[in-house]
Amino acid sequence: MRRREFVLGIGAVGALSQARYASAGPSAGYFVPAEEEPHQLTFMQWPVNRAVYRDTEWLKMVQQTIADIANAISAFEPVVMLAAREHHGQARRSLSDNVQLWDVPTDDLWCRDSGPIFVTNTSGDLAISHIQFNGWGGKQVHKNDAQIARRIAERLDIPIIPTGLNGEAGGVEQDGHGLLMAHESSWVNENRNPGLSRAEVEALLLKGYGAERMIWSEGVLGEDITDYHIDSLARFTGPGRVLINLPDDPDPNDPFHTAALDTHDRLIAEGLRVEVIPEPYERRVRDPEFVASYANYYVCNGAVIMAQFGDAETDDIARNALKRHYAGREIVTLDVDPLGELGGGIHCATQQMPSS
Repeated sequence: MRRREFVLGIGAVGALSQARYASAGPSAGYFVPAEEEPHQLTFMQWPVNRAVYRDTEWLKMVQQTIADIANAISAFEPVVMLAAREHHGQARRSLSDNVQLWDVPTDDLWCRDSGPIFVTNTSGDLAISHIQFNGWGGKQVHKNDAQIARRIAERLDIPIIPTGLNGEAGGVEQDGHGLLMAHESSWVNENRNPGLSRAEVEALLLKGYGAERMIWSEGVLGEDITDYHIDSLARFTGPGRVLINLPDDPDPNDPFHTAALDTHDRLIAEGLRVEVIPEPYERRVRDPEFVASYANYYVCNGAVIMAQFGDAETDDIARNALKRHYAGREIVTLDVDPLGELGGGIHCATQQMPSS
């Protein structure tokens, strides 16, 4: 099973000497705010690498989908699209005037994974808690994407705090109030953090996010490029509250279905309030490898940007659930099927910069 094509390649991480590195942790008071807290802006990445997107027409479709998401978010808060200057002319033709372009070279679109993880403290200081992106364990070329967090730290002139981890923010969910959840398969493995135990990874994640407690479930190792990121399954919608996307009729032979049920049961056992929304059934894309996740939405200032998959019944169920969980925000639905075909969604393509 492959939910996003593996593209092998070596992604060298450039020298990090120009970034302002700092040593910080819970004692410095830094933490990652909840996504629903106010943002300064949203970062996104313009996909261009032809080793990843060999078909020109397919690349154009993916780029237009990224532009559609950026344009929708930009109606509610500023958006910065990261792209090498040579790609700005092409990107600008699809982007709203409300979307700013920065000269930061990219390979692919997954800003949740390769973009900066912002932390703040009670004084309103901002820093970047740096989990080094390594192409999902060396599975895809990432020469530019591996350097995005450093380049943004330099441009903003804020410190970058090393966590000592390789991985991706899409592999861990935080409620902004001290609790994390993750699939072990995305973190405790030889392709990201060789030699580290789960307890060691947990300690580094808690320090990097400024959190106090972590809930693990097993996940699925080696069946997709992300090793089963949690953000396509379950999301915190507030302190102790989770929205999870499950199939109505789970296939006991599908490792993702069995792992999802295990995560659901683990969250219930930990005393969280868990609401289940169904996966779409009558969707536009019938490929069994297609990722149809309502949970992979993005919360911005005043709105929630969510995917709709062409199943009127389940699209409405998901929309109404998000209205309840994010009362007072506009729910904006988009057709982002190309991202589902790549194995991700709207949340995977975005990264928030909180207000200081």
